[in-house]
Amino acid sequence: MALPVVGAHPPTAPRRGRFGRTLTTRAVLVTCAVALVSVLVTAIVAVPLAIRGAERRDQEALAAQARLAAEVLRTRLDRGRTADEERLIQQLRAQGIDAYLIRRGAVDRPGLPPRVVQRIEQGRNVSIRRPVNGRRALVEGRALPGGNGVVLARASTTGLWQQVLLSLWLPLLAGLAAGVVAGLLLARWLARPIRVAATAAARLRAGDRAVRVPVEPPDEVADLAEALNGLAAALATSEGRQREFLLSVSHELRTPLTAIRGYAEALADGVIDADGTAGTGRTMLAEAQHLDRLIGDLLALARLEAADFPLEPVPVDLARLAVDAEATWSGRCAAVGVPFRLETPSGPVPVYTDPGRIRQVVDGLLENALRVVPPGAPVVLAVRAAGADPAAGGVLEVRDGGPGFTDDDLAVAFERGALHQRYRGVRKVGSGLGLALAAGLVRRLGGEIAAGHAPEGGAAFTVRLPGDPYQTRTSP
Repeated sequence: MALPVVGAHPPTAPRRGRFGRTLTTRAVLVTCAVALVSVLVTAIVAVPLAIRGAERRDQEALAAQARLAAEVLRTRLDRGRTADEERLIQQLRAQGIDAYLIRRGAVDRPGLPPRVVQRIEQGRNVSIRRPVNGRRALVEGRALPGGNGVVLARASTTGLWQQVLLSLWLPLLAGLAAGVVAGLLLARWLARPIRVAATAAARLRAGDRAVRVPVEPPDEVADLAEALNGLAAALATSEGRQREFLLSVSHELRTPLTAIRGYAEALADGVIDADGTAGTGRTMLAEAQHLDRLIGDLLALARLEAADFPLEPVPVDLARLAVDAEATWSGRCAAVGVPFRLETPSGPVPVYTDPGRIRQVVDGLLENALRVVPPGAPVVLAVRAAGADPAAGGVLEVRDGGPGFTDDDLAVAFERGALHQRYRGVRKVGSGLGLALAAGLVRRLGGEIAAGHAPEGGAAFTVRLPGDPYQTRTSP
C-alpha cells in the first residue's frame, strides 16, 4: 500500500543507434520497397509494350514504303533495270532498307527467303519477320501483276531494351524518389503521436499525474490518447485515495498508541495509585486489542493480493453457519440494547466455501452494523437459497436499522478507507478496512458482495456464494 516514490525511476532514455529499430526507419524502408517493386513491375510491363510498339511502328513504316515502291515500279519492272529503279534502291539503302525486285518469280539478287519469293509470285503480299542474309529482319512485300513484286527488308533494331530503359529511367527514378518522400512523411505522421504518448508515459512514470495527451484523429491514435489520459486520471485518483487512507490509518494507529503511552507514563511516574491500576490495565488492554485488530486487518488485506492466500473450500450449510453466528452475536447485541434477528429457511442452504473465511466475513459485517446501530434498532442476519436448485448456491444478508448509506456511499463502500474518511468524526467508525477485507475474501472465494439499502432503514450487505460442485454433478 506504499505510495510510489516520485522520481525513483527516471524515464527510460529512447533507444537510438540501431538501424531499422525505429518506426520511422521501418516505414521509410517499407515505402521504398513498395516503390521499388512498383517501379520494377512497371518496367517489366512497360518495356515489352514499348518494344512491341516500336517494332509495330517500324513495320508500319516499312509497309508504307513498300506500297510506295510498288506503285512507282508497277509499270517499270517489265522493262529491265532502269535508272529510276537504281535511284529508288539507293535511297532505300540509305535508310537501312534492302530492296529486292522480283520479275516473273525470279528475284534480282540472293538473300531473300524462297518462301517469300514464292508468295509474291503467287500474287500475295508479305508482312513477316524472317532472317534475311543471316540477320533477322522485318520483311514487307507487295505483289504486282505477272509474278512481279517488290520486297523491302530492314534489319530488326538491336538494343531496343536499352533504348526503352534509357527513355524510362528518369520517370522510374522519379517514382522511386516520390516513394521515399511519401515514406518519410508517412513515418513522421505515424510516429509523432507515438512519441507524444511515450513522452507522456515517461512523465507518468516519473510521477507527473497532470500530464494529458491531446486526443487527435485517426481513431487508433485517439484511443491511445484517451487510454493514457484515463490512466493518468485513475492513477491520480488512486494515489489520492491511498494518501487519504494512509493518513486515516496513521491516525487510527496513533490513537491507541497515544493512550497506551500515556497510561504507561502515568504508571511509570507513579501517578496512578494501586486502586486505579486494574482499570488502567483494562484500558491499555482494550487499546492494544484495537491496535492488534487494525494491524491484523492490514496484514489480511496485504495477504489477499498474494497468490498463495490460504483457502480451504468445502461443502458448507450456510443456514447452520448463521445459527452458530447467532449464538455469539445475539448476546453482544442484547448487551447494548440492540435486538438481533436471524432469518433462515427450514432446510439447509448448501454452498461450497471456506467456513472460517465466511464466518470472518459475517463477523466483520455484524461488527460494522453493531458499531453504528442505535439502541432499539435491529440487526438482522438472513440466509436463503439462491435458487430452487440446491446447486445454485446461497445468499447471506446482514441488515441493520442504523443511519445507512447514501447512493454515493454505496459506490465506494468496499474501497479501502473511503467511508472511514467520509464519516470520521460524524459517526462511530472502525479502521476503514473491514468492508474492503470482506469484499476481498468473498471474491477470492468465487462469490459476489453488494451494498444497498435495508428495509429496516439502514444498510444491507448481500453476499452470494457458489453452490457445491458435487451437487452440480449429481443433480438430475
